[in-house]
Amino acid sequence: MPESAKQAQTLQPKAASRRELNWIFVDLNSFFASCEQENRPELRNRPVAVVPLEAETTCCIAASYEAKVFGVKTGTLVGEARRMCPGIVFVEARHDLYVEFHHRIVAAVESCLPVTAVLSIDEMACRLLGRERELMEALRLAERVKQAIREKAGGTLRCSMGLAPNRWLAKIASDMEKPDGLVALTPDLLGDALAGLELRDLPGIGARTEKRLHAQGVSTMAELLARSREQMNELWGSVWGDRLWYWLRGEDFDLGETEHAKSMGHQHVLGPEMRTMDKAWAVALKLLHRAAMRMRKEQLWASRLSVSMGFVGKAPVRSVSAFGPGRAESWHREAAMVECQDNAMLIAVLRRLWETRPRDKAHEQPFFVSVTLGGLVSEAEHSLTLFDDEDGSQQRRKLSRAMDALNWKYGMSTLAPATMMAALKAAPTRIAFASIPEMF
Repeated sequence: MPESAKQAQTLQPKAASRRELNWIFVDLNSFFASCEQENRPELRNRPVAVVPLEAETTCCIAASYEAKVFGVKTGTLVGEARRMCPGIVFVEARHDLYVEFHHRIVAAVESCLPVTAVLSIDEMACRLLGRERELMEALRLAERVKQAIREKAGGTLRCSMGLAPNRWLAKIASDMEKPDGLVALTPDLLGDALAGLELRDLPGIGARTEKRLHAQGVSTMAELLARSREQMNELWGSVWGDRLWYWLRGEDFDLGETEHAKSMGHQHVLGPEMRTMDKAWAVALKLLHRAAMRMRKEQLWASRLSVSMGFVGKAPVRSVSAFGPGRAESWHREAAMVECQDNAMLIAVLRRLWETRPRDKAHEQPFFVSVTLGGLVSEAEHSLTLFDDEDGSQQRRKLSRAMDALNWKYGMSTLAPATMMAALKAAPTRIAFASIPEMF
């Protein structure tokens, strides 16, 4: 049978399952701004933008739909947002509030069906079972979830929901109709529905990946869907090509227990009073402390450490952070290291990188700091060294884990290395969309 015929056959699901769905994906709309509007009734039906700090040199990290009508979106500079939308209200982010609403929403969803995976502070997925997988029953269940969120979390909160045969497609479906949408991608509709999308509509395909696909002759969804499994593997150069080939055809499978994050990091925008090198160093230490705690909790080991800073200046920002001044100098350094978990080695590597920072006038005023642990491997993949029993690293790891246990229970500043103690109040919590901090 020709390859094209095999693909066409694969795209046609079995008759018994042509309209069955396995996942509901819940995506809260304009989450941070909606939380502010729910918490402060005077902001409802008004254009609102959430900013990381009260400064004209920063930009919006979230915008209400009333503001989006005027073109304001994530990344829009404050001054530009004022010009585009004269009546806009700027609100400094209150991350404890957003975590509180997140937990309310999870509870609301679970009053209707179990939450299988919390994917970020404003996204979660639920697996459907038995009769729930039938199209009409799945749609009724999705409507009940929407109603539960309004009743139990807040009437101002809206969510877009996607139903599909696998979680990846359910995420795509949730993005198709916003705000407050509900889209079902049944197996019999997949071919036509996906053909109408752009490559960037697919989760995981950003500007870089899109450019690489274009260079290899793939510029439309039709061209991507026409690729065989082998060709998809060649396009991605990894097992992800194989997975995407199956997902695009509605196959549903677990990624497996071996999947884990390849990097963990934190970043922080410095307020005007924090823009000195000493205070930036204190913040970097705290960010490292947070990332190391998360890494050890997931039983992972790091083989790389990187640090980035943005400085107020005249040059354009280059892939440092969108949440700072519109023009800035940037600096980045990365170092490889023996796979490790303990704070002592991590601090030593960070200090070594920090000493290489530029010291001229263009790099005197930092506004942004980022620390990332990379090359993460699982406990099972970790390679022991000849010196593990002799250099004290095992004892340091045990100490770090004991400290972590107390910090997770009583708060992050309960115990920390002496070198970090001065930094623990330097950086208030900033929530990334892809993580939900513990409620200490």
